Amino acid sequence: MVLIRLLVLLSVLTSLSARAEVVTGQVVAVADGNTLIVLDAANLRHKMRLAGIDAPELAQDFGQQARTSLSALAFNRQATAHCKVYDRLQHELCVVIVDGKDIGLEQVRHGLAWLYQKYRIDQTAQERAAYEHAEFDAKIHRYGLWNSKNPIPPWDWRHGLPEE
Repeated sequence: MVLIRLLVLLSVLTSLSARAEVVTGQVVAVADGNTLIVLDAANLRHKMRLAGIDAPELAQDFGQQARTSLSALAFNRQATAHCKVYDRLQHELCVVIVDGKDIGLEQVRHGLAWLYQKYRIDQTAQERAAYEHAEFDAKIHRYGLWNSKNPIPPWDWRHGLPEE
């Protein structure tokens, strides 16, 4: 029984590491404040969500600002994406680096995204600490959505909407 459990665990770990990948290419589209498309050297399009964050939906307060900010950070630039897992819509969840900056962290730093508790487990301890510090700093300085009286997290806002 112990051997079977070890084999299952090894199988799961192997499949997780097999799904991890690095994608490099040009950011060719920005869908919203935490979703973009990278075109790699083989002309394959990779739709990615920024790991560890959730930005306001486009129809939500600060949704358009979050998209504009992400566009300014990444659109038409070279990116390196460290992708680990897929979300329920089969988007790659990635830490995306542009010009040496983690653009998900930058979105949080600018007050245009929340830490997404659901996917914190996929972050390293160092990433979690940096993102937590950035969100705390954005809150106390009232950057972006934190300047609002009662910002509604997108996961709560979506709760009342039909599934995508």
